[in-house]
Order: sequence, then C-alpha cells, then structure tokens
Amino acid sequence: MGKQNPQEEKTKKEIEEKEDEKLEEYGQITLDHSGKRHKIHLLSIIGEVEGHENLSGNSKATKYDHVLPKLAEIEDDEEVEGLMVLLNTSGGDVDAGLAIAEMIASLSIPVVSLVLGGSHSIGVPLAVSSDYSFIVPTGTMMIHPVRMSGMVIGTAQTYEYFEMIQDRILSFVAAHSKIEYENLRQLMHNTKMLTRDLGTVLVGKEAVEAGLIDEVGGIREALKKLHTMIDAGH
Repeated sequence: MGKQNPQEEKTKKEIEEKEDEKLEEYGQITLDHSGKRHKIHLLSIIGEVEGHENLSGNSKATKYDHVLPKLAEIEDDEEVEGLMVLLNTSGGDVDAGLAIAEMIASLSIPVVSLVLGGSHSIGVPLAVSSDYSFIVPTGTMMIHPVRMSGMVIGTAQTYEYFEMIQDRILSFVAAHSKIEYENLRQLMHNTKMLTRDLGTVLVGKEAVEAGLIDEVGGIREALKKLHTMIDAGH
C-alpha cells in the first residue's frame, strides 16, 4: 500500500483533531467508519439541559443553542442517514428541552434514543422524541410536576401557567409514546413513591411496561435497530 504524503497526513490529522474537539465540547461525533456503510450522527444529552441562562461552569450541561443548529445541519446534510441520541440527564430548562425534543421529532432521518444513567424531568420528552427508544436495565426515568426555582407568587394565574406547561409536556410525551395522557398525568402526580415530593421513578423494564420506552437494551441493540431502520428506508 502506498504511503500517504505529508499533506494528506496533515489533513487527516486536522480532521481527527476537529472531531475530538467537537466530541469534547458538544458531546457529538459522526460515526462513518462502519462496515455497514451508514453515516450516523451521535448526539449526547448529558447533565442539565441549559436554557437562556448559563449554568455554573462546574456543571455538566447540554446547551440548546448548540444542539438546535446542529440538528438543522443534520437535516440538511444528505450524507447523514441516521441519528443516535444518548441520554443521561437530570432535566433542566423546560422550553429548551421541548425545543430540542420537537426538533428531533421533526427530522426526516431515522432517530433512535438510548437512556443510560437516567432521563429525568424534561429528559422524558427528549427520550420519546425519537422514532424508537431504548433504556438500559438500570436506567431511570423520573416523571414529576413542573417546578420553578426562586420565589413564586401564589396566584391563580401562576397555577394556570404551570398547568399549561405541564399540559405541553404531557401532550408531547403521550403523542410520541404508547402511554395514555391520563396515565402519564397520574404518574406525574403520584404521592406514594417519593415521600417528600410528587412523581414516579421508573427503572428499566418498568419504563417499557408503562409505555414510555419501546425496548430494554444497550448500545448494541440501539445501533442495530438504527441500521435496520435505515436499510428499510425508515
């Protein structure tokens, strides 16, 4: 085999360095060295979903102003054939999370999601925004009412606003999974599981049995499913 010239080696090294920087900064990488010849983009949603306000520099965060343009770029890229979304998130900004979820749900390419450590709060709509979803056996999903940090004035208008936000979340999740709206609402307002709070925690197969997630599995099953969906033309 012929030896690469210095310019080719330099170009290859620059590409690899850019990929490493992209993975470190945004938790994203493109998988295009597969023997199956499919170009798949990998998106990690980890830590807290950051909205309009910047989180502490010590916090792991997924910045929606980074993710949204990337998703638009993926949709416009004819070479990218599928998207794999890895989730390990504690939740975060509701509007930012729903914006990302809506964007993922509207992609024309096949999308598979995989819940790893957990996908809590606004992570629930993010997990179900894909065409097919997986959760590892020890993965968790926490469903609870919308909270607001800081001082909240207890007025009827405030209550109605929270109800409107919760309805947006419940409607999206019910529309993109197998769980009924009212069943999801009951899980959200459950008073028996969390002694000091409302809500429900589902672990692994419980999330599948509830109708939130499609299947228990890991990265092997998730990638296999995504390649199958690409082969089948979605």
